[in-house]
Amino acid sequence: MLTIEDDPDIRQLLQTLLRREGYEVSEASSGRDGLRAFHETRPDVVILDLGLPDLDGWQVLERIRDMSEVPVLVVTARSSERDKVRGLNAGADDYLTKPFSQVELLARLQAIRRRRGVAPPAANPSFDDGRLRIDFLHQQTYLDGEPVALTPTEYRLLGALVRNAGRIMSPEQLIELAWDGRSDPGPARVKYAVLRLRRKLGWDSEDSPIATVRGFGYRYESEP
Repeated sequence: MLTIEDDPDIRQLLQTLLRREGYEVSEASSGRDGLRAFHETRPDVVILDLGLPDLDGWQVLERIRDMSEVPVLVVTARSSERDKVRGLNAGADDYLTKPFSQVELLARLQAIRRRRGVAPPAANPSFDDGRLRIDFLHQQTYLDGEPVALTPTEYRLLGALVRNAGRIMSPEQLIELAWDGRSDPGPARVKYAVLRLRRKLGWDSEDSPIATVRGFGYRYESEP
């Protein structure tokens, strides 16, 4: 993954956040350096600021699109509808305005990668807390060592929760991560999907690892 961002604090935040999630991250602080890094590293996703020194983000996006269809997430302080439309029409896959929440950034990245068929980060090929194990490479789930058959939506829903273990995930964030984008299930559908997932895993009691945080969403609570 390549981040092209001139603000050193945001650049450091992105590097720390993305590496913690298992991404290999290259970075650049200007448009020309960003294009040079793009040629050298051939990233699978680009996070691009628009307000860059020398070449601005619009020029960088245009040059990336001239030579590649790599997914691009624009992250910028420019919040006008005109800029958003221009960014998407210019070939950006998504557009996120600053200040942004870390959870939303990760959710948008995962959604882009899923839509474009980009594999999950190789550094985190599995999740295992001693109770639940998910092999993301082969898309297999095991509970107490036994395989569990999940539907694609249930698998993505569980994956979104465990990848963000300890964090509250809103229904909207889970929709973005777990549904295929061809339908809008709504918060009520998310509630019933969580109930079905708990039941399938035998976690429909009050001490379920998938906790409901009333008024906010859901949280997967890993065992210590």
